[in-house]
Amino acid sequence: QETYESIAPAHFAFQVPYSQFDKVVSFIQQSGLLVLRQENGQYVDETDGRRNLYFRDGDGHILEVIAHDYIAENELQAVGALKTMYLREIGFPVDSVPVFRELLKRSLEMKTEKDQETFNFVISGTAHAVVVSKRRPWIPIAMKALPPKMKVTFGTPDIDFLNKIAKRVNSSWVDTKELHFTIKNYKFCMKSTPEFKKSTIKRLNLSLSY
Repeated sequence: QETYESIAPAHFAFQVPYSQFDKVVSFIQQSGLLVLRQENGQYVDETDGRRNLYFRDGDGHILEVIAHDYIAENELQAVGALKTMYLREIGFPVDSVPVFRELLKRSLEMKTEKDQETFNFVISGTAHAVVVSKRRPWIPIAMKALPPKMKVTFGTPDIDFLNKIAKRVNSSWVDTKELHFTIKNYKFCMKSTPEFKKSTIKRLNLSLSY
């Protein structure tokens, strides 16, 4: 039984093909992992062409598989038992959502569809930063989330963009292709990924991402 207390799990959401979502859910439900009920009492939530399921791994981290009917699922190969296309969401519990959100937008040129006070998606490419207030209960379980110890790595095929970011943040280089920096006690790495073509983002049909 879940209780209302402060926890420090990492939250990750894995993008899976919409056409294979039921197969992925079946695998998770048969795995023995703890599957979490959502606010509506169901395990799977379906809203406006989006389906998702939350579960927890053996270390208590809050994991999610999510599928959207608008994403061109043939653009990237789905891998593993979870049929993962890419890591879509990473959770960032923070003291101030507006402050952290604006730092991401100003430093990394990320974007938002709308700005909110206690919860925001901040988006760039395939990456969706879930910026949430530490005072807000973590959905779908009624717990307050504390910042987990983690290092988040972004990839970009654009070396010029890496150089631009390096001038904005207090950073250090590794072999001129890997940038390390910190934003509000969260550690980040941005590295050159020339194998991931910029055109792929547009073909995936992602919002706010090109």
